[in-house]
Amino acid sequence: MGVLEIIKSQSLTYEQKVNLLAQAAENTVQVLNVPERTRQYFAQKVIDDLGEGAAPYRPRYILPDYKRFLENGSEFLQLNPPQDLDEALNALLILYRHVPSITTFPVYLGSLDELIEPYTEGVSDEELKKKLRLFLTYIDRTITDSFCHANLGPRETRTGRIILELERELQHAVPNLTLIYDPEVTSDDFLQEALYTSLFCANPAICNHVVNRGTYSVGYGVASCYNVLPLGGGGFTLSRVILARAARLATSIDDFFERVLPDVLTAMAEYMNERIRFIVEESGFFASSFLVKEGLIHSDRFVGMFGFVGLAEATNILLEGTGKRYGHDPEADDLAERIMMALDEFVGKFPALYSPLTGGRFMLHAQVGLSDDVGITPGVRIPVGEEPENLADQLRHAARFQRLITTGCSDIYPMETTARNNPQAMVDIVKGAVDLGVRYLAFYEENSDLVRITGYLVKRSEMEKYRNEQAVLQNTTRFGVDAFAVNKGAERKVRGV
Repeated sequence: MGVLEIIKSQSLTYEQKVNLLAQAAENTVQVLNVPERTRQYFAQKVIDDLGEGAAPYRPRYILPDYKRFLENGSEFLQLNPPQDLDEALNALLILYRHVPSITTFPVYLGSLDELIEPYTEGVSDEELKKKLRLFLTYIDRTITDSFCHANLGPRETRTGRIILELERELQHAVPNLTLIYDPEVTSDDFLQEALYTSLFCANPAICNHVVNRGTYSVGYGVASCYNVLPLGGGGFTLSRVILARAARLATSIDDFFERVLPDVLTAMAEYMNERIRFIVEESGFFASSFLVKEGLIHSDRFVGMFGFVGLAEATNILLEGTGKRYGHDPEADDLAERIMMALDEFVGKFPALYSPLTGGRFMLHAQVGLSDDVGITPGVRIPVGEEPENLADQLRHAARFQRLITTGCSDIYPMETTARNNPQAMVDIVKGAVDLGVRYLAFYEENSDLVRITGYLVKRSEMEKYRNEQAVLQNTTRFGVDAFAVNKGAERKVRGV
């Protein structure tokens, strides 16, 4: 979209125009050293930078230590440590306004129940509910981007239960919520309440704490769509390889593994290092941010997210003429696993700049796709329309292909309305998935207004407004309109219990 087109648009809000104009300005300068070979892969859309811009001036994703902030206050923001619930909620809302990201909005709001619970002593349920309703409504109306994410759990709290109750009532798209689920800590009742809530508002999704808790020595949070990132740090950058298009460059399976894939992956890794180098050495972000000076983030807790999409299509392309399909034939899934092992081996050896937390290595990420990814399936998912009849088979497949993906992967399961009447069955599904090793899964009710597009939430009613060229509050609605269609969201297999 050109500058004048942005300015004249009647379907963008003022704030959306300002953000798009800022992106346009950033892209007028070229500060990164990008070799011609890499530029060619960009032109072929074999790799891309997911719109991060030509001159990176902040990390893509930032996960501040909100607990430290509440304990110490902030000299820069002129805030003393909060002494009661009102002060705590007010302080968090102020800090959120000053946490940047690729979207210009915060992509991580912290573990809300754990942050707020210590300030609730002596506060009645009725009063707590009223204050949290105002707090959540303010977030939804001012952080107008559903890549914004907050966590709950794993421990059950009064605050957590009330947030779930409010989510069913409020039907907010922001924040995107994840329940950190640990079968040894999270009660069945709390898990059931979370799943019941998800069948009304697509929130929260479920993160398997058992397999994710060892990812970083400093702990983790789930941010943006479903990104597992270090607390007090975040993600420097997220670039991705479109495996399906890489497969089209190969003359055979051997050529893909021996020539094409190594060259494409090396080009992308070098490009990611160039972005990280500029952020750390030239942008001035870590030298100037009060978040660093006050110990809310640390430059040595950021990682490079090595993304990919289209494992299914890459596998099917390499097996063209055999009739074998990803998700259905052992030979296809074995080839897909070989691709995953090649990705894992590459990131395990290639040196990543300024990444001591991960031993100087990138981390694999199953990226969810863009609105122009026609015919390309997010991450390691089975293409829509080809899902197995048996949900258990789909979960087993997800577990097999999610196991190597350290900074985020997911699958989405629309459920029949009748699932609301059988919450115990939903609990059993999640427990079975966790036992299999599924890292992350999300549910929504088949007819709900709120739906998961890829990882983020959008309202069907808002998408309809945007299609009719009306301005809408949430910035992500613009992305959701095309992405829901391209990813065939309305055609996902609906599951019954």
